[in-house]
Amino acid sequence: MRALGRAAALVAAGATIAGCAGGPGGGGSGEKISDGKVVLAVLNDQSAIYADLSGKSSVTAVQMAVDDYKARYGGKAVVKDIEVVSADHQNKPEVANSKAQELYDRQKADVILDVPSSAAALAVAGVAKGKKKIFMDIGAATTELEGAQCNKYTFHYGYNTWMLAHGTGATVTEDGSKNWYIVYPDYAFGQDMQKNFTAAVKDAGGTVIQADPAPFPNDNFSTFLLKAPGLDPKPQVLGTMQAGGDLVNLVKQYNEYKLRDKGIGLAVGLMFITDIHSLGPDALAGTKFTDAWYWNATPENRAWADKFQAKAGKRPSFPNAANYSAATQYLEAVQRAGTDGADAVVGQLEGHTFEDVFAKNATIRAQDHLLTHDVSLAQVKPSSEVTEPWDYEKVLKPIPADKAFQPASPACKL
Repeated sequence: MRALGRAAALVAAGATIAGCAGGPGGGGSGEKISDGKVVLAVLNDQSAIYADLSGKSSVTAVQMAVDDYKARYGGKAVVKDIEVVSADHQNKPEVANSKAQELYDRQKADVILDVPSSAAALAVAGVAKGKKKIFMDIGAATTELEGAQCNKYTFHYGYNTWMLAHGTGATVTEDGSKNWYIVYPDYAFGQDMQKNFTAAVKDAGGTVIQADPAPFPNDNFSTFLLKAPGLDPKPQVLGTMQAGGDLVNLVKQYNEYKLRDKGIGLAVGLMFITDIHSLGPDALAGTKFTDAWYWNATPENRAWADKFQAKAGKRPSFPNAANYSAATQYLEAVQRAGTDGADAVVGQLEGHTFEDVFAKNATIRAQDHLLTHDVSLAQVKPSSEVTEPWDYEKVLKPIPADKAFQPASPACKL
């Protein structure tokens, strides 16, 4: 945790900002909370290929965080009035840009949460920087958010492509699958995944024979799957960097073409429990992947998942849990600062260490605003080992925070 003196200084700074008219994100007319309330906005895909993995269920998770904050502090809560709003960006950067501006300006959002995909997230980060408003990205994986495109008001929360590559890519290669064929979606997320997986495979002693970009979104991967057995040398593993609905489509076709029977295994760069649920566990049985959080990994996770299921009607994905955590940590930062002024809240988030139901051994790095935390290497169970609905994962080993995430990049200039 930060030293008491620094924390006290930041609280004092927050109080000063709260007393100055026109402070970023609030504090005008001497009020501690701008407009008398705090608005948390969830901006994500609620109608297309990423809707199942987060979507409206993450709005539920954020509301749970609000309810728990109120219950935790009662009459001592700095924020008395909290509103949760949401919007659908349709996975389009231009829509994400316009929706972010609308949320900040018209709906008076103090923080925007979630925002898959990477191209959309980078667009929102630019809006947050320009308006000096806080953005906590959960759904996107690009390392550019804490790299060359980082900014003071943007935080990257949950996972990134470096974590995925060095968990899955390195492990699968070290386990003997040295020759890879990578298929990736042709936009910011996929390009970053391809770069980081290629580096991780090489560092582990493997070779990426070929890497092909695929249209995004896409429902037909036959060109790539039929090509794989004819590559020279023949790949031992097909590394798919797709996610959500695209991943579901690719895995279905991988199984239809019986590539596993032809000696080409499957490695998934990014997988959510909703993907396993859509396909059925046998379609992915034995597949290893890096998971940021699993609902049935600990009694604490399960207890929260039970509460979530009662409200959302399904078990939570890791973005659901991460949205709950991000909303919680934002509100806790406001509580510590005594104001929702953006600069004061940023000061409370930077360098903060904590543990909650989502993040263990967690630090919000001051240098680049990346959340680092413990993650795990997991494997999909066959249906014969599934004991209850949504019980799809076997946690193989933990990956500690200092191994799971990359060092801070000198390209990030906050």
